Amino acid sequence: MTRSLVSALGVALVALFMLQAAMFTVAENEQVLITQFGRIARSEQEPGLHWKSPFVQDIHTFDKRWLEWEGSPNQIPTRDKKYIWVEVFARWRIADATKFYQRLRDEQSAQSRLDDIIDGEVRNVVANHDLIDLVRSSAREFEQGDEVDNEGEEKGAFAPSIGREEIAKLVLTKSAQVMPDYGIELADIKILRVSYVESVQQKVFQRMISERQRIAQRYRSEGKGKRAEIEGRVERELLRIRSEAYRKAEEIRGKADAEAAAIYAEAYNRDPELYGFLKSLETYRSVIDEDTEIVLSTDAPVLKYLRAER
Repeated sequence: MTRSLVSALGVALVALFMLQAAMFTVAENEQVLITQFGRIARSEQEPGLHWKSPFVQDIHTFDKRWLEWEGSPNQIPTRDKKYIWVEVFARWRIADATKFYQRLRDEQSAQSRLDDIIDGEVRNVVANHDLIDLVRSSAREFEQGDEVDNEGEEKGAFAPSIGREEIAKLVLTKSAQVMPDYGIELADIKILRVSYVESVQQKVFQRMISERQRIAQRYRSEGKGKRAEIEGRVERELLRIRSEAYRKAEEIRGKADAEAAAIYAEAYNRDPELYGFLKSLETYRSVIDEDTEIVLSTDAPVLKYLRAER
């Protein structure tokens, strides 16, 4: 192999190496900053193949997608002096890669800064609201059957002012104000979980039990009242039915007695002797049995058909 061929091959390899060092690609979900001697030269947002000065320029790749942040549970006192654990979730993205690189450099530093900012705002907002605001999802009116009645002082004392969803929006609004300084955009913040500390938890459980027992007792009282009302209505209806039945029975009995009297009168008019005999037999049947003892004079009319006629 001649010296000229070796030289040409060496030049080609150096050129290939230089070409490779000058090329870089940007993916669909990426954004790139090009720095030169530590200073930002330019940024690339469009996906595809791009060029840079080899050896003197470096590339820094950042994600363009929405990222997740989940804070550690914090023990926070509420305005009404109740200690609770609050867990918060947020979604964020790198909106300005230049500011992000200048202030934070990488995602790990960004997560740490989000911890400081969001956790601080969560603590401030929670401390300015009562426990009921964190427990209730919204500030809707209490309905029948809820733990707090719709009537009396309890409603005013325990009704939420805004609710958990609005508290999350307040945290988002306050946290988002400083995020542009770091090249970050916050999409939303949600309160994942609110847990009571042990001392508060027992009190809350006891209160829930007492409230449910009170509501159950109220339902029982209302049920007893309804029962008494229904029983009274049934009793009145029963008395009315019995009175109506008694009236109709008396009417029927009166008609029957009238018809029987008419039949008796007709029978008497046809044969008085037979009528007297039959009525005497009825009297014997209804008055005298095997254990009856009676004392009558011999000329008593009732013995007329018992005496032997000679």
